[in-house]
Amino acid sequence: MTLANNPEAVRRAVRRLRPSLGDRLLTTADDGYEAARRVWNGAVTTRPALLARCLDLDEVRRVLDTARDCDLPLSVRGGGHDWAGRALRPGGLVLDLTGLRRVTMDDVAGTALAEGGVTAGGLLAAARPYGQVAATGVIRATGMAGLALAGGYGPLVGRYGLALDNLLGAEVVLADGDVVTAGPDDDAELFWALRGGGANFGVVTRLRHRLHPLTGVLAGMILFPVAQARTVLAGYREFLPGCPDELTVMAGFLPDPAGEMSVFLAPTWSGSDLAAGDRAIARLTALGRPVASHIAPMPYDDVLGMFDGGMVDGNHYLLRTRWLAELSEPAVEVLLDAALTVSSPYSALAVHHFHGAATRVGRTDTAFGLRDEHLLVEIIAVWPPASRTGQPASAHRDWAERTSSRLAPMALPGGYPNLLGPDEPERVRLGYGPNHPRLIAAKRRYDPENVFGSAVPTLLGTGRP
Repeated sequence: MTLANNPEAVRRAVRRLRPSLGDRLLTTADDGYEAARRVWNGAVTTRPALLARCLDLDEVRRVLDTARDCDLPLSVRGGGHDWAGRALRPGGLVLDLTGLRRVTMDDVAGTALAEGGVTAGGLLAAARPYGQVAATGVIRATGMAGLALAGGYGPLVGRYGLALDNLLGAEVVLADGDVVTAGPDDDAELFWALRGGGANFGVVTRLRHRLHPLTGVLAGMILFPVAQARTVLAGYREFLPGCPDELTVMAGFLPDPAGEMSVFLAPTWSGSDLAAGDRAIARLTALGRPVASHIAPMPYDDVLGMFDGGMVDGNHYLLRTRWLAELSEPAVEVLLDAALTVSSPYSALAVHHFHGAATRVGRTDTAFGLRDEHLLVEIIAVWPPASRTGQPASAHRDWAERTSSRLAPMALPGGYPNLLGPDEPERVRLGYGPNHPRLIAAKRRYDPENVFGSAVPTLLGTGRP
């Protein structure tokens, strides 16, 4: 349903929610609606009918009940960092968790209880005074719920695994309003499904994360001229098989300040022996003749800050992804050609190394489907609004699609569910491998009407009509 064809449902929802939410319930006519509707990706123009900014569990349940009783399409917004904008549904009711950002530390147990709107940066800031860190992705603004429920590749993946491997439990409001706790000893099947299946089963209001004692890392960025790409990336390919758990190295192509593409290596050494880290990173620096190299000891959350400049709110984004068993010569040629023919000076290509601790989790222990060592390729098309450039969006989409299609013949089946679009259900299925039937069974058990059909990843279509 949409606002255009069901205005009475919207009015009923407003009558139910306005007394308790006040001005935290926003309609399309309210001041603040446009700002609240926006997500990180400026290409997302979806206009929900209502946005309900919740501050506690009771409000979450009330909004969920209202969406069900008024038959309004529901979506849940945590960090709002999904590139496809699935936190918003046209004419729907947005259950907005961005105000739930409390983190409760248990430094003795080495855990943090984070509400559903906590970002990676927020969790790390809470843990930092205790000399502890969480396994995160590479962007501080990303919501930890969305990240940890569907994956979480990051700079600590080799030593501590994916973000979802460090999820110890979750408080979940199911579609019928029941509140359940999912963990190893409490609804273990839901806990299994949440670790890889995303927010497809309910509203996740709190998550318990495992923390790790780590006061700092040795990290930074090494930049090489694009003319050295073949040599540098061939050396990177040869370096990876012997890479210790303590060292995770991203690679790819980034625009420099002049808009020209450079090859980058971004190592993060999390071991206590900094001399060993220096030696390992020196081998990476020697793969070419760097135009810049900035490697230094730093707090872990500063590593994420290195990528903040490439993710600017309001720019337009389209992502494509592939899994590769190795960075073969043909794959290097595809990535290099993409870098040389990039349609926008803001776009980038990133290669993440999945190794170490993440590979030692059993393939069926969580819903996440690929536990063999591999590379995750992100094809990140970024462009300013057309009003500022005059370029059609199709040029940037075509660049991303063409690059993804050329990598497909050498790629592993499926892809990283957290980055796959709603138009790629078959790749989602293949990405879960033998875990997919069990995951679908869990979806039908916990959300039989597909109320959470706009969740990432898309498992059963887009939800109730």
